[in-house]
Parts: sequence; C-alpha cells; structure tokens
Amino acid sequence: MNSAIIMLSVAVLLVLVGCTQPSTETMVTIADAREQSAQYLDLGENGDSVGDILTFDQPLLDADMNAIGNNSGICIRTRAGHSFQCQWTLTLDNGSIQVAGREFDQGTSLISIVGGTGDYSGITGEMESTNNNDGTFTQRLRYQLSR
Repeated sequence: MNSAIIMLSVAVLLVLVGCTQPSTETMVTIADAREQSAQYLDLGENGDSVGDILTFDQPLLDADMNAIGNNSGICIRTRAGHSFQCQWTLTLDNGSIQVAGREFDQGTSLISIVGGTGDYSGITGEMESTNNNDGTFTQRLRYQLSR
C-alpha cells in the first residue's frame, strides 16, 4: 500500500512540474530608424574605430508597421566594420523589455533578453535582430515568462 501511494505521489508531482513550465512565446517588432536614425559619436581615430558610440531613440512598430512603443539604447563599437556591443530597451504600453549583446553590422544577431518590467517582469530568452537594409531592424523575440 505504501509503495502505491509513493508512486501515485511521484506521478502527480511530475504532472504538476510539467504543467508549471513556462511556454515559449514569440513577438515580432520592427525598430524604425528611417526618420530618427542613430546618432554616431566618433571617438578616437577618425572614422569607424573601436570605442565609437551609437545612441538611438526610435519608434517601435509591430509586424504590420503600426506604432507600439519605443526602441531606445546605446551601442559601443568593439570591432570596426564588424560589430557593436549594445544595450537597449523596448518600451511598450504594458511594460518594457531590456536586451544586451553583440550586434553585427551585417546579417542576423542573437541578443540576450536580460530583463523586463510590467507584464514582462521575469522575462528570459533571446532576440534575433536582423538589419533589413532599409533603415529598419526586424526583432524576433523568443521568450518565457516566469512568475
């Protein structure tokens, strides 16, 4: 009788643990730098060089190009002609999402989601950022919310 109760208890516990695992969600945003391009601060050697800084505060759009918030942050050039180390915040009506990581000049970059506020408190995951070469960046966030 005792072993049957223990096995039933273990089975119930496994089901409960499986039910509490956060599901992965996806959000697609567009950082729109067409009208408010990043400000470039040329430090050190003239032209593209290590230590140069980009700052930006731009509209954030949904996949249908509707305004949904703000995309604001800073990047420091760590490898000329190649990549920046960046930190920025996606601000939405229901909270914000902070990301940080290496952004490549070309192609797609995987950036860590490092935190959030409001409805995004407890967020973890990654953002795939792609330069669309038209002044916009597609940001595909794959995340979990643990509360």
